Amino acid sequence: MFVFALLCCAVIILCLAYLNGKYNEHYWKKRNVPFYSEHKVMGVFWDFAVKRKPVFQNLRKVYKKFRNEPAVGIGSLLTPTLYVIDPTNIQHVVATDFNSFSHRGLDINAGDQLADNILFMNGNRWKLMRQSMSPLFTSTKLKSMYYIIDKSATDFVDHLKANRDLMKGNAFDTLCSFCSAAIGGAVFGVSTGSIFDSPFLDMARKSTKPTLMGNFKLSIANMSNQLFSILGLKLFTEYEDFFIGAIKQIIRLRENEKTKRHDFADICVALQNAGNIVDKDTGLELKPTDELLAAQAFFFFIAGVEPTAQVLFVTLIELGKHPEYLERVHDEIDEAFKKHNNKMDYDIVMGMKLLDMVVNEAMRLHPPIGFLNRKCVKDTVLPVGNIKVDKGTRIMMPVFEVQHDEEYFPDPEKFIPERFAPENKHNIIDATFMPFGKGNRVCVGTRYATLQTKAGLVHLLRNFTIRTVISGEGPKYVPHPIQVRLENIDVEYIPRRIPT
Repeated sequence: MFVFALLCCAVIILCLAYLNGKYNEHYWKKRNVPFYSEHKVMGVFWDFAVKRKPVFQNLRKVYKKFRNEPAVGIGSLLTPTLYVIDPTNIQHVVATDFNSFSHRGLDINAGDQLADNILFMNGNRWKLMRQSMSPLFTSTKLKSMYYIIDKSATDFVDHLKANRDLMKGNAFDTLCSFCSAAIGGAVFGVSTGSIFDSPFLDMARKSTKPTLMGNFKLSIANMSNQLFSILGLKLFTEYEDFFIGAIKQIIRLRENEKTKRHDFADICVALQNAGNIVDKDTGLELKPTDELLAAQAFFFFIAGVEPTAQVLFVTLIELGKHPEYLERVHDEIDEAFKKHNNKMDYDIVMGMKLLDMVVNEAMRLHPPIGFLNRKCVKDTVLPVGNIKVDKGTRIMMPVFEVQHDEEYFPDPEKFIPERFAPENKHNIIDATFMPFGKGNRVCVGTRYATLQTKAGLVHLLRNFTIRTVISGEGPKYVPHPIQVRLENIDVEYIPRRIPT
């Protein structure tokens, strides 16, 4: 009887899957949009689940097959999903017609407290919270917190020199330690004796580490909001007690301090003292509770540690592979130290032209994320192909693929920083370079991440030269539903003689 019941369930599931697949195919064909029929139900997430291939690599396969199409329908559970390929259409989604695509693409479930942040918020709640958090990352604020980032970088260098075993590999993890210390000190006002003693570092690593359950949740979230809601899945509940408790403690301590640091904790105190956050246009009110503010802090932290460490890591990888550029960057950094009496500040670091070119080209080759997600919130039309998009449609857009497309970046697999020289930047087509997203929902901390990356590179390359270590042939990536993470390449630090 039990076996018969199982067989019946299996037959029902297969029938439903078949009908779902036929529906997906018919849905897009009647709109004159080509359909990727290899996996009609799970689409690009099938090979991720079965073959452990990163989702961006599966999307790349679709991109190459339908390169000349403005968009292509792909398999999904219960939700029509459109993979937008043409840059004009991508720009339309992320910026031009933002009001039709303002939704990030995922609806979190009630009670998932740390997920209630500006990454996952939507509508007017997102707009109101982003406006409240944006002042944290103005140029003026970044200049005022630079000394903390700079100290974290010099402490990192000292730690490497005192622990020479850290110079010989596992570079990504040690770079995460620097990023954790920098954002902990600069954004949250948390300082420790050692950069490796950050109370949040272990949590940041665990919360972003690919796990079977974590990948399952993110895959369901990216395939079907309905199923995600039905299953009642939550993303970060295991970190709530620690992180919310820590942020509460930081806010309470800051309330009793007279000195203003103009960091996240100060903004939290100011918001709570002012009462509810009110949207004058709609009348929407948000109560800045400790839990809501802790959720924003959680986002800043997980977004400011591993993605920033990733940019540092891949920049060092490319410099180690290209000694001619490494030497030139060394010269630019050495000259800056000499010219400014061995002192660094915000303007000096952000004014290094070659460093900026190198970082951008490294991010082009190795973006932190492989694709962007949105959801259509009202019926609209994409201009190229005159594609009708109905409310509720899930949108996926390439990042890795367009940044490796030879039409937009000739010799796309080559490391050519001159693409991002000031005189050449105008040649880059809109929506073909999006390492931190694009448009109104671009990462709010992009400027902070850029500054932290460059400060780290300045002090590392002032003191070390780089050797890139490659295991095996060709790049291999960590199987992840969203991120792009190299797993067979590492970096070694070699002490250099500092010019006087």
